[in-house]
Amino acid sequence: MMWTLPRALTAVAGAGEGGTDLNAFDHALLDAGIADLNFLRVTSICPEGARIVPMRPYTPGILMPAVYTRINGHTPGERIAAAVGIGVGVDSFGVIMEYAHTGSAENAEQIVRRMVEEAMTARGLKTAEIVVASKEHVVQRTGCVVAAVLFWPE
Repeated sequence: MMWTLPRALTAVAGAGEGGTDLNAFDHALLDAGIADLNFLRVTSICPEGARIVPMRPYTPGILMPAVYTRINGHTPGERIAAAVGIGVGVDSFGVIMEYAHTGSAENAEQIVRRMVEEAMTARGLKTAEIVVASKEHVVQRTGCVVAAVLFWPE
């Protein structure tokens, strides 16, 4: 089997400025510590028994399954934010939600928590904990904020 069940998850967030949207995104990834990964975008299920772990060292260029969101801003003084939330299930799988908006990280965190709670309830799952990573940024010229959950195989 090519894919294995992820055993650990890491939630990170970062912000940056750049000359273009893509350069700002790259700077946000650098700030989050994940710029040298190749993401495989996945949807939002936290495997049963997966542990939440701090960022780990990795080999640049590896393929990394990830749930992520990003937002770019172009208006000087505009506040942008992104957040991810991991709903860890009680003796079950859980869910991951992502959210980005023009506004504060505090507000993005509140919204992503409600999204996780709704998704867990919709599946009839009990929540052991909700882990959130968020970041906000005040745009200078071209800014970006990113939030991501990485799926580690072990």
